[in-house]
Amino acid sequence: MNKSMVKKFYLILSSVFIFIIHLLFVFARVKPANSMSRSAAVNAVSSNSYLNPGNENPISINKPNIYDSLKLGTLGLSRQAYDYALKGFNYLLYQGKLANNNIISIVDFSEPSSKKRLFIIDLKNYKILFNTYVAHGQNSGKEFANNFSNTPESLQSSPGFYVTKETYTGAKGYSLRLEGEEAGINDNALSRGIVMHAAPYVNESLAKGRGFIGRSWGCPAVAPELHQAIINKIKNGTCLFLYTPNKNYISSSRILKEAA
Repeated sequence: MNKSMVKKFYLILSSVFIFIIHLLFVFARVKPANSMSRSAAVNAVSSNSYLNPGNENPISINKPNIYDSLKLGTLGLSRQAYDYALKGFNYLLYQGKLANNNIISIVDFSEPSSKKRLFIIDLKNYKILFNTYVAHGQNSGKEFANNFSNTPESLQSSPGFYVTKETYTGAKGYSLRLEGEEAGINDNALSRGIVMHAAPYVNESLAKGRGFIGRSWGCPAVAPELHQAIINKIKNGTCLFLYTPNKNYISSSRILKEAA
């Protein structure tokens, strides 16, 4: 075989190889990167997982189970409050509402104000950052928050899911704006001036002395000695859930329905 024929043979062989590679690219089917459906993402909550923004793959927070490993039940946080909180957390995260997916705050209004019913949890590092007292609205009840409203001037708390916003300094000092995420339930929070702020009537001596702390005008107020540290930890895009076993809230919450 002369050099000319050898050259032609290699040219033909190279052409066939290139053609095969081309066919592979043409007929290859690439699986979409974001293949997780919304329902699958929300259902991930049932195993106590949360979503990692950017790839939507669930990251387990059930190893170990946070509720049990941190003994949240013995501290007074109801299991239902925790489960609902994680469902709503996942829902808001999927919707792109949360800028910080490491922190969740839960207020358990099934407990009286004499109990430490505010729980701020570091989901990433499995830590309770704060467990302390928090006030409810003046017209929501005395020891317990039983009555709720989304109406301005009602002086009542509004239950449900919130996203924390920016801080500011106003009449109540250093404060944190809260945006209600539930239509008809707490979506008037910003216009009502529902914020987290310090209040001297939130203190342990009142809780122990008379069985309840002071009440706000609807704000989840906290103790002055803790308010700055709490606000700085949860500001700018974390999930805050004000839980109540109230059947009217549970049946009307769109977030709980869609995250179920």
